[in-house]
Amino acid sequence: MYHSWMRYFTPGPVHHRLGLVCLGVGLQHGALPPVGPRVLDHHVAVVIAAGGGWYRTPDGRTHPVTAPALIWLVPGVPHHYGAGPGAGWDESFVDFAGSAVAAYTELGYIGSGHPVVPLADTTAARAAVGRIARAARRGNPLLEVETAAAVHELLVALRRARTDTADAPGATDPVLRALARDAFLPLSVTQHAARHGMTPAELRSAVRRGAGCSPKDYLLGIRLGRAKELLAATELPVAAVARRVGYDDPAYFSRLFTRRVGTAPVRFRQRCGRAVPGGWSNEIPDPEHPPVIESRPSA
Repeated sequence: MYHSWMRYFTPGPVHHRLGLVCLGVGLQHGALPPVGPRVLDHHVAVVIAAGGGWYRTPDGRTHPVTAPALIWLVPGVPHHYGAGPGAGWDESFVDFAGSAVAAYTELGYIGSGHPVVPLADTTAARAAVGRIARAARRGNPLLEVETAAAVHELLVALRRARTDTADAPGATDPVLRALARDAFLPLSVTQHAARHGMTPAELRSAVRRGAGCSPKDYLLGIRLGRAKELLAATELPVAAVARRVGYDDPAYFSRLFTRRVGTAPVRFRQRCGRAVPGGWSNEIPDPEHPPVIESRPSA
C-alpha cells in the first residue's frame, strides 16, 4: 500500500536562463514499487525522510538506504532503487536541470562521490520541496520562477544537511578551521598540506568535501573577506591592508582584489567605508533584538 502525488512541468527557454529549472516534484509514502533500472537526461534529488530501502549501482552491488538520506540521480547513469519491504519509506523528489548545475556540482552541492548520501536532518529540504509542491497548483502564473527559486534553496538545504560536511549540525572540520586560522600566513597550498601531514591532493579533497571549493579559493575567500572589513572600517593604507591579509606586493593585491570583487580597493573603501555608523562589534547580535542606530538631531 502506498500513496503518491506528483506534478511535472515544461519550462520555456526564458525560464532556463534562470540557471535552474524544476521539471517535476513528488511526495510519496509507503511500500513504493521499485524504480528502474533506467537512465535519465536530468538530475533528481530523492529525499528519504523515514524508513529504508536499497539502491543498486550499475555494477550490480546493492547498498542499503536508511533515513534520513538523499539519493542523487544524475544524467546518463543507470539507477535502480526501491523502498524496503513492509512499511516502505517516506520519499520526496525534485527533478531539475539547467546551466547552473555545473557550478553547483563544482562547488560540491550536487553529488558527493556516492549516489546515497546520509543526512543529519531533512526538515529544511522537505520545506523547500513543500514550496515547490505548493507552487505547482494548477494555473499558477509564477510556477516556473517560484519552483526555480525553490530548487536553489533545496540544494543549499541538502548541502547543509549532509553529515560529511562542516555545515551539518554538530559537525566540525579541523582542516577547515586550521586553514582559516592560518589563512594570512605566506604559505602555499603545498605548505598548508604539509602542516597537516597531507599531500596536496588529500588537502584538495578534504577542502572540496567540506567547503565545496579548492584550498586556494577557500583561503582567498577568507583573505578578501578580511580585506573588505579592514578597508571599510579602518584608515589603513591599501598596502598595509594587503600585508595584513598576507600579500607583500600591494600592486598584486590590488589587481587580485579588483578581479575577484569587481572594484578596486580604493573604490571599495569609498563605497563602503563608514556605511554602517557605530563601528564594529565582536558580539553576535540577537535576531530577536537586532542592534539599532539611534538617530541624532541635526546640528
